[in-house]
Amino acid sequence: MHQGIGLDSFNTISRGRAVHALYECCCNVTWATTIADARPFPDRDALLAKVDVELLALSQPDLNRAFDAVVHEQFSQRVVTELARITRAHIDTMLGPSDGYPDY
Repeated sequence: MHQGIGLDSFNTISRGRAVHALYECCCNVTWATTIADARPFPDRDALLAKVDVELLALSQPDLNRAFDAVVHEQFSQRVVTELARITRAHIDTMLGPSDGYPDY
């Protein structure tokens, strides 16, 4: 649903929409809320660094639920590094190109 919105739009959309967009990337409300509340991000690297830090903070039950939500993805083990790889790919899809896709 939230594809190609660009970092600038992500930084300025409502908190609710940001949480929803992030939830689509990792399927964890606490994680999504924490990332949304850390906005604005100066660049994609800063966002991804925060993403990684907060993924490392997830409890094992939260990790298990996140993996259960991405069963359609390819992963070798249910470890945080695999979830980070999947989540980063989803965030890349969410953001799209650096300026996002144009509104039509």
